[in-house]
Amino acid sequence: MSVLAGCGSNTNSNTNTNTNNNNAAGNSSGTGTGEAAAAPAASGTKTELTYYYPIAVGGPLTATIEAMTADFMKENPDIVVKPVYTGSYADTAVKTQAGVQSKQPPDVAVLQSTELFSLLDMDAIIPLDEFIAQEGGDTYLSDFYPAFMENSQTEGKTYSIPFQRSTIVLYYNKDMFKAAGLDPEKPPATWAEMQEYAVKLAGNGKWGLEIPVTGYAYWMLQTFALQNGNNLMTPDGKKVMFNTPENVEGLQYWVDLAAKHKAMPGGVTDWSTVPSDFLEGKTAMMYHTTGNLTNVKKNASFDFGVSFLPAQKQYGSPTGGGNFYIFKDIDKKKQEAAWKFVKFMTETERAAQWSIDTGYVAVKKSAYETERMKAYAAEFPAALIARDQLEYASAELSTHNNGRIVKILSDSVQAALTNELTPAEALQKAQKDADQALASFNK
Repeated sequence: MSVLAGCGSNTNSNTNTNTNNNNAAGNSSGTGTGEAAAAPAASGTKTELTYYYPIAVGGPLTATIEAMTADFMKENPDIVVKPVYTGSYADTAVKTQAGVQSKQPPDVAVLQSTELFSLLDMDAIIPLDEFIAQEGGDTYLSDFYPAFMENSQTEGKTYSIPFQRSTIVLYYNKDMFKAAGLDPEKPPATWAEMQEYAVKLAGNGKWGLEIPVTGYAYWMLQTFALQNGNNLMTPDGKKVMFNTPENVEGLQYWVDLAAKHKAMPGGVTDWSTVPSDFLEGKTAMMYHTTGNLTNVKKNASFDFGVSFLPAQKQYGSPTGGGNFYIFKDIDKKKQEAAWKFVKFMTETERAAQWSIDTGYVAVKKSAYETERMKAYAAEFPAALIARDQLEYASAELSTHNNGRIVKILSDSVQAALTNELTPAEALQKAQKDADQALASFNK
């Protein structure tokens, strides 16, 4: 998760070159898209849905999505779902906004969970509580992990359903650990240890650690904020807390890893470069989304490990990734069909297989009780790390005027990493600019 929502703004070239290949694991029924589309309608009338989806991790996930959609149409011949690959999360948000403004929104879409307040401000989406009540209400929702639901609900209503969700984890090269005299079964557990390890692992043209910046500087800063104190925003999305002493300390630690300790590259590191460098042995450790886990598993030529992010006062990671939203300016029949599709795509067994195919966290607790997931986790225990880290996870940065707020914070973090501003100056500026951007929501 080139490789990524909460999640990434870049896509891997494999994504585009494999769009016509069926992913056998993702297509448990073995039914192709064309075969499903040709299935006879039960009533003679078909409801057509346009489904926008992004891909923000490496691997041929377009084929996986199309296979899952084909399975749905085979089971529901009265509904035709047209999956539309819309690029990165950012691209998908722009295309969705354009559709909403022109009164031609998608019927259902996967967008970053952080788009909640922006979509509400546009009056673009419907609450899903009526549909959820039909499935058992709180009993249905209780199967989804609470950390993922934080970005899905506001003011007592549920507006989206978690789908391709993640946390940030630490990947590390066990072979490079051995070469540096480090125990390959003991990844760094604290900030102090990570700094010590990164210094030992750096040298001979290789880095000890890489943390991506482009597109997700705000997300990476959240890791340090949560590990050292509290989250960056209030639950109502109206206020942010950027310039706290704890956040300044966290950003200073990040800056010092490069500028002072020479353990990681300075300046701005691209999101997609980091996993490439890791797979090529150019960096011993990396912060990245668990959505890249399957990609790393398939492509690493060395033994690697996955662990919680190192702690300061506590462990912590923001969640990330995308949720399903259903749109307002479509007729009721389409909304009902869209809900049926959302429910299908997040069903327990399918959530388990999706996690296996991608590395994303299965969004339902029950998915980890399935035989397929138990067998996979027994073979590959790293698949449980991101799930277990949810105990210490919190909502990804999400506010009103979210695009503006994210840019303000990301620009300030980059200014600190490029030594244009000190961490204290950068976060003071971010706080001032964000307060102004949110002023109209606090009257």
